[in-house]
Amino acid sequence: MADFVLSTTNKTSVRTLTAPVVDAETFNGIIENVLTNNPWGCTPWEGAGESHDGVEKASEAYTARIVYEDEFGGVIGNASARAPTLAGFDAAKTELLGNTALETAVGGHAVADPDRESYACRLRCHDANGEVYFVAFSRTSVRISSYEDDAIQNAIETWADGVAALA
Repeated sequence: MADFVLSTTNKTSVRTLTAPVVDAETFNGIIENVLTNNPWGCTPWEGAGESHDGVEKASEAYTARIVYEDEFGGVIGNASARAPTLAGFDAAKTELLGNTALETAVGGHAVADPDRESYACRLRCHDANGEVYFVAFSRTSVRISSYEDDAIQNAIETWADGVAALA
């Protein structure tokens, strides 16, 4: 019987942030900067008959968290809304915070809970060497996955070192 032979070695690296990204706008700004400025030198490519940018969003999600407080500031309820874009996140958060019928139903005053919000974006990237890899951002980490060439990690790490929110 034939043996399997290793043909590639895909790697994953994670940077855990010293502090969470402060808000959704800062998070989105980081992502938009990568998409606009292509700091890793990614190249356009063809796959399955489709043209792709060097860096493109593969997925994205923003989750707003709201707590309902009683007259003493005690939490008596909560709500969350997940949206696929920053605009959807902002709209959902505004709606939850301004929904008096929901406040009445829960029995408290709606207050944003920014420390429990979550943001995530996964970018698909094409390196000049031909590799397709992913960079996943969350509020608390940056993960590079499915890469072989250490130069990819080095380029992203050097870039991230220059982004204060990714310390």
